[in-house]
Amino acid sequence: MSESEIDAVVFDVLGTLVDEPAGIRAGMRALAPSLDAPGIERLLSLWQQHIEGEQRRVLDGARPYLASDALDREAARLVADAAGVDDPAAVGAMALSGRRLPPWPDTVAGLARLAERFPLIGLSNASRTALLGLNAHAGLRWLQALSAEDARTYKPDPAVYRLAVTVSGRPPERLLMVAAHAWDLRAAQGLGLRTAYVSRPVGDPPTSADRFDLYADDLADLADQLDKADGLSR
Repeated sequence: MSESEIDAVVFDVLGTLVDEPAGIRAGMRALAPSLDAPGIERLLSLWQQHIEGEQRRVLDGARPYLASDALDREAARLVADAAGVDDPAAVGAMALSGRRLPPWPDTVAGLARLAERFPLIGLSNASRTALLGLNAHAGLRWLQALSAEDARTYKPDPAVYRLAVTVSGRPPERLLMVAAHAWDLRAAQGLGLRTAYVSRPVGDPPTSADRFDLYADDLADLADQLDKADGLSR
């Protein structure tokens, strides 16, 4: 696959460009400073299970759509209850921790390099407000950042990926979806997008049955591969 075959690059954000668990852990340490590492990991699992479970309920039609902000507030209350914290201000701060996620070490430079050659589109399950905050905090560079809130559903619903297709004005096969989650790429692939898996410690690795267009160790490796493919095509 060469650069000339791609008109825009679409990025998943949570987990792919920012370290979501690290940001949530930091919020938990601020919520309850006495928590030890195993305690934080138990609460992180509680947070993640709630968010993933409620998003699945929305996808299954078992619950009306709620933006990620509402789910984060629910998760924060669950975590605070489990930690024995009843300070509303502390719970409110915990609920906002999803907007203060650190970028991976290669993210900012990798996006800047890719932005020299492609329009970059962010595509996230985070709400519009949350996405604005985390983009600013992590220093992410976009032509446009799209929230699943605009489709009133969550990935992997095809409607979310159609947002990127519509905004780009290009056929799906001219877009490259980049993610650290194989489930995310499978869904994009189902709509006809090209796919690139980027390895992250917190991602969802491909299985032996997956066939993505590119597999990269990080964003620098992804840019190198696109450079090489383009050079070979000339």
